[in-house]
Amino acid sequence: MTTTSGPVRRSRDKMVAGVCSGLAERLGWAPGRFRIAYVILSIFSAAFPGILVYAVLWFTMPAPE
Repeated sequence: MTTTSGPVRRSRDKMVAGVCSGLAERLGWAPGRFRIAYVILSIFSAAFPGILVYAVLWFTMPAPE
């Protein structure tokens, strides 16, 4: 796992807002795999919670430096 100091930030490597890429970078995962896992998890949770969590993270995670 990657250990960095400071808040989790959105990434410049983004498809929508950089939320999944930012979380993947912090965890040391490949962004593409993290996105796929997030979409699958969202679909299996009836999609709404995944979309809501993404929106909340989009507005609360700091922008990339």
